[in-house]
Amino acid sequence: MQRGFLCTEQLEQNLSPDQRAFPLGFGIFLLTDSKENLVVPLRDNNPVTITPYVTYALIAANVLVFLYELSLTPDQLEQFFRVWAVVPRELTASLSGTLPNQPLPEWITLFSSQFLHGGFLHVAGNMLFLWIFGNNVEDRLGHVKYLIFYLACGALAALTQWFFSSGSAVPSLGASGAIAGVMGAYILRFPKAEVLTLIPLFIFITTVRIPAVFFLGFWFLQQAFYGVASLEAPANIGMEGGGVAYWAHAGGFVFGAILGPLLGLFSASRTAES
Repeated sequence: MQRGFLCTEQLEQNLSPDQRAFPLGFGIFLLTDSKENLVVPLRDNNPVTITPYVTYALIAANVLVFLYELSLTPDQLEQFFRVWAVVPRELTASLSGTLPNQPLPEWITLFSSQFLHGGFLHVAGNMLFLWIFGNNVEDRLGHVKYLIFYLACGALAALTQWFFSSGSAVPSLGASGAIAGVMGAYILRFPKAEVLTLIPLFIFITTVRIPAVFFLGFWFLQQAFYGVASLEAPANIGMEGGGVAYWAHAGGFVFGAILGPLLGLFSASRTAES
């Protein structure tokens, strides 16, 4: 059985296959002195007018599922991922009428995979981005439409990744695609909102406020660039390396930017933008 899991950020290529199964969550990387430095958002300056119950519930659900994963043995965890994560080859077979040996219809994994994570840094990074950007999008869409929007973005993001790697046997998992959709809506609705960002510079660490249009825009361009690169180097970047779902990230972002306005992101009936 092929090992490795497709999650969010790519690890160093000299890691073992088992180490590569525990990737980082969302992040923006800057090259400094030939080294990659992780740029981490801390918070935005964009208050909300509601209690974002759905965002809180999604974070809680992801954390609870991850705690369950920690209770499993390595073999049990791999089998758990095989059942509930998106395995593109099996999704392809199900769409062509060939039913894989799974207890549930394969399309369900388009949603269940959104609550699975490959390690602590993976879930922590994803939940940090959801915490920062999700509440404002929920504020604009309302609780019910926001939940529909979130799950739809996650499913469409997974389908985007599947389109570019339909024959892969590597399970694809994580909330990244859905959260990328949240970010795609956020950049449209709040381009001038400032994101307090932690930036390591050599041996120093500083914080700066970056407009969302630049922070999220640069993140999207990174995903699109690496997605194109992964088409030329499937063994080192992306799915077959058990690394990064770049196309899920980029696809989720684009679908979020499309679905958000359709669901009322700019509706005058909601509170005015800060």
